[in-house]
Amino acid sequence: MFSSIEAASKRVPKSEESSSPFKELRTVACGLLVVCTVATASPVIATNQRLPPLSTEPNRCERAFVGNTIGQANGVYDKPLDLRFCDYTNEKSNLKGKSVAAALMSDAKFDGADMSEAVMSKAYAVRASFKDFSNAVLDRVNFRKANLQGALFKNTVLSGSTFDNAQLEDAVFEDTIIGYIDLQKLCTNTSIGAQGRVELGCQ
Repeated sequence: MFSSIEAASKRVPKSEESSSPFKELRTVACGLLVVCTVATASPVIATNQRLPPLSTEPNRCERAFVGNTIGQANGVYDKPLDLRFCDYTNEKSNLKGKSVAAALMSDAKFDGADMSEAVMSKAYAVRASFKDFSNAVLDRVNFRKANLQGALFKNTVLSGSTFDNAQLEDAVFEDTIIGYIDLQKLCTNTSIGAQGRVELGCQ
């Protein structure tokens, strides 16, 4: 890809290269390459990449109350939102409607926390526990081995999220918005109860 861009630039005469269309094209191409490079460097995005060491920031768990909207669409950030092992059991309303992009949330406890209307994008929530995602948007979240027993997904958007070996007993999926492919994957989770399967439309 780099060679083709370089070759194209070499074939363009200097007079034409300085013109606006060619200049804009090269700027866009370089911008896309930078975005791709940064995105693949993210520990949440890259598959099979080791997670960074646990943050030593004293108030790292408090950062969840502020959220992180930087690079929400692609999970690019300048500083990881490290919420691993944090305990939000009694946070009834402080997390409602928060935007959490590319957060490391594994082994965190959100039992009792109100995550309704939250927007989670490219989050790593392996073995974490949650109860309320009503009216939330969950985009490409890894819920592998998460405790989601009795969790509310009422009117929740689920896109590209994975639930491998997650505990979904008594989870409520009323009016959940989910694509066909994602639905087929979710329905393979045998812990989903009979009512949940009816609400999802699992065959």
